[in-house]
Amino acid sequence: MRTHSKETQETLTADLALDILKEGNERFVNNLKANRNLLQQVNDTSAGQFPFATILSCMDSRTSAELIFDQGLGDIFSIRIAGNVLNEDILGSMEYATKVVGTKIVLVLGHTKCGAIIGACNHVELGNLTGLLKKISPAMILEESTSSNRDGSNPDFVNNVTRINVQLTIERIRKESPIIAGLEQEQKLKIVGGVYDVDNGKVNFF
Repeated sequence: MRTHSKETQETLTADLALDILKEGNERFVNNLKANRNLLQQVNDTSAGQFPFATILSCMDSRTSAELIFDQGLGDIFSIRIAGNVLNEDILGSMEYATKVVGTKIVLVLGHTKCGAIIGACNHVELGNLTGLLKKISPAMILEESTSSNRDGSNPDFVNNVTRINVQLTIERIRKESPIIAGLEQEQKLKIVGGVYDVDNGKVNFF
């Protein structure tokens, strides 16, 4: 499998870009890999890059987007930060990826058993990490289905907060980036969410 060129990127639709990610994750779950020559992809991308997807995911060592979606060099922009939280710099990076480079999909990807989510649910305070975890607080507040044990020891609460955190991030992207929201309205890209299950490698899109 060769890396994307300007021509192949331009012909991709947002729906097809999502299908590529789903198919890649299916290969990953089944321990299969597309046949690609990574050294050849180094050469192919030496003069430029034409990725089809922008993925915001957690820095967790188990959630490398290139691996869990079976993608190669030059295929995706991978933005990683604890708790897959959003800030101005990340938004700017997404705007570059979508408006300038032309990716067709923005995926916000949370994952199960996320240390950042658990830390936020436990109200952990530790140096600069304190401010980062507070960005997850809105998701905790909006989680209304759990009446007791609303902390990191409750897997259901953590899972619910994880999902809501992804949804809130998507809402913020649309609200805080008129550039990306405009591209979505013009149907030039999709903004989607998902949660990666660290137990089985499956990404559940929503």
